[in-house]
This record gives sequence, C-alpha cells and structure tokens, in this order.
Amino acid sequence: MFVKDCFILSSPFFNAYSQSDLLGKIIFLGLVFLSILTWVILLNRGYLAFKARNSAKFFEGRLTEKKGSLLSIEGLQEKNKNPYYSIFSETRKNTLEILAKNKHFGLKGTGREEIFLSPTDVDIVESHVNTVIAKEVQDLEKNLYVLALVTALAPFLGLLGTVWGILTTFEDLTMQGGDTSHAVLQGLSLALATTVLGLVDAIPALVGYNYLKNYIRNFSLEMECFGHKLVTDIEMHYRKVDIS
Repeated sequence: MFVKDCFILSSPFFNAYSQSDLLGKIIFLGLVFLSILTWVILLNRGYLAFKARNSAKFFEGRLTEKKGSLLSIEGLQEKNKNPYYSIFSETRKNTLEILAKNKHFGLKGTGREEIFLSPTDVDIVESHVNTVIAKEVQDLEKNLYVLALVTALAPFLGLLGTVWGILTTFEDLTMQGGDTSHAVLQGLSLALATTVLGLVDAIPALVGYNYLKNYIRNFSLEMECFGHKLVTDIEMHYRKVDIS
C-alpha cells in the first residue's frame, strides 16, 4: 500500500496537478471528469447493445421454432426486454387491432367470418414496424452524443492547459530573477500533462463512438430485416387475394 501511495505521489500527473494554480487544477479536474464520463458511457452503452443483440437473436430462434401465423403465437414472454420482442409484440398488437376494426366495420351483418387486411392496412402495419425500430435504435444510441462531445472538447481543453502552462511560465520568467529553472519546469509540466490527458480522453471516446455507432447501425439493419419478415408473414396470412 505504501509503495502504491508513493507511486501515485511521484506520478508526473500528480506533480503537475499539485504544482499548478487554480485554473490549472480546474482544467485537470475537467479532463479527469471527461475521462470517467467517457468510460462509464462506453461500458454502459456497449454492454446494453451487446446484451440487446444477443437476446434478440435468442428470441428470433424461439420465434422460428413456432408454427403457423405469428398472430396465433402465444407464450413468448421475455423477462428482459429486447428489440426483437418489442417489434414482435407491438406489431402483433397493432395488427390484431386493425383486424378487429375490419371485423367490426366491414363484416357487420354480413354473416361472414373471414377477416382480411387491405393493402392500406399492410402499409400501416409496416409503418408501425418502422416506428418501433426507430425507437429501439434511439434507445440504443442514447447518450452516445456525449462521446462525440468529448472527442471534440477534450483536445481543446488540453490545449487550453498547454497554453496556460506556457503563459504562466513566461510570467514567472519575467517576475522572478536568478534561477528560474523551477518555474520553467513547473509551467511545462502543466502544459504537457494537460495535452496528454486531453488525448487520453479523446482517443477512447473517438474509437468507442465510431465502433458503437457502426455496431448499432448493423443491428438496426438486422431489425429492419426482422420487421420485414413479420410484415411479410402477416401479409401472406391475412391479405385478401383476388382470384379471377
């Protein structure tokens, strides 16, 4: 424990922080906060995206094992919500509502029991599927903009520390006489440390943001394919076909 404490106290970053003025300390703390925020968002969003994709694939496998129309499938409750289940359940609910309205308004008093979806109804179902998919993608991308913000802000904040460190160095050189090596080293330490911290913040944020955006974009394409399969299955079972 003592060795660890000595290592921290002898760290160039700690020395630069302890020897900097108030503005320098604020810049240091701001960069540390951005670093913590970046990793929290990366780990949280990454875990949720991977979990959603894996659970969605598992649900798709369960759905494939079922026979018959998707609207007749029961017992597919999910403990953990995943995008595929949300798309399936919302599409099923929306389609059943449309069929119920068609039965009430179109077949009332006719004595017929067949229920069909018109081409317009199919378009409504497909539009509803696209809306659900867009909402799921929005949920997966929640707070990712912060990573883009850190990517842009951290280098500038590090540059601010660099400029401020050099400025304080020249100020000390003009104000002090004799041996000014300590003042020069103190200012350069602040300048270089904040530059490094800015890059340490920006690089993981940039890589993580682009990776997660690409991962979610690919997953959104898979969701669109899944939604298209649902609409196609519903259309095959419930769209009325005119036979001449």
